Amino acid sequence: MLIFLGLIALFAIVIVYKGLLIVQQSETIIIERLGKYHATLQSGFNVIIPVIDKPREIIWRYTTENMDGGSFTHHRAIQRIDLREAVYDFPKQNVITRDNIVAEINALIYFQIMDPKRAVYEISNLPQAIEKLTQTSLRNVIGELDLDETLTSRDTINNKLQAILDDATNKWGVKVNRVELQDINPPKDIRNAMEKQMRAERDKRASILEAEGEKQSQILKAEGQQQAFILNAEGERQAEIKRAEGDKQSQILIAEGQAIARVDIAEAEAKAIKEIQNAVREDSDPINYIIAVRYLETLKEMTSGKDNKTIYLPYEASGVLSSLGGIKDILGGNK
Repeated sequence: MLIFLGLIALFAIVIVYKGLLIVQQSETIIIERLGKYHATLQSGFNVIIPVIDKPREIIWRYTTENMDGGSFTHHRAIQRIDLREAVYDFPKQNVITRDNIVAEINALIYFQIMDPKRAVYEISNLPQAIEKLTQTSLRNVIGELDLDETLTSRDTINNKLQAILDDATNKWGVKVNRVELQDINPPKDIRNAMEKQMRAERDKRASILEAEGEKQSQILKAEGQQQAFILNAEGERQAEIKRAEGDKQSQILIAEGQAIARVDIAEAEAKAIKEIQNAVREDSDPINYIIAVRYLETLKEMTSGKDNKTIYLPYEASGVLSSLGGIKDILGGNK
């Protein structure tokens, strides 16, 4: 009897233990009652009826790293559904571009379960369905692009994949937030050709830049020579102007000096004539005296040479000689 009561008590404890469920934050559990959907348990303390109520399992994908640094993927049935955003790293796969180039591409997909009920009942293996859908969609998107466009249009590919996957997984209660392409590896011969093309393009750009630099240098040199020529010409012009102004000023000063000298000579001659006039008699003419003196000075110059043997007097010299006679009359009357 005691053993029977003990078994009943143990059974009751097991029933109570099985009927109490604690769900952690960001997790949920799908409960089926007699094989039919009954409730979605929220985080916190929950009570179910054992045997009648049973959690529904879901297949989940896990990636585990090996001891040698590698990784492998395996699937496992779980009862607690994680509502946080999950990331799947899909292995590399071969895709063909529009120009028939085979490339290896692997991708990352970030998704989140928004409706646990639909994620359980609308698809049998959610991780595998997302993986296969991603692979087929990636082939379709890459097949519309050339290899060069594939290598340079990652953002475009990511956006297209995200839109396609989000639309397809909406009926599964899943939200695809982001898709990222990790590696795009063309065949080795294509990579070698691309490297050669890249080196040739770099050499071409280097040659263009060098030629452009040489051209710019020649232009600057020519502009500098032109500017130097202009400055030299301007300097020579200014120098010519300065020299012309100097010559002009010099000629002006010479002319002014000659004019002043002539004025001084005329004044001196006038003063001399005045002195002569004061020295001779009042009724005498000093002009005859000056003419006679000038004649004698000129005659002296004419006879000052060694070879001058003959002196010719002009016909009009008789008038000048008469002036010589007048000197005696001028000086004779001087007191």
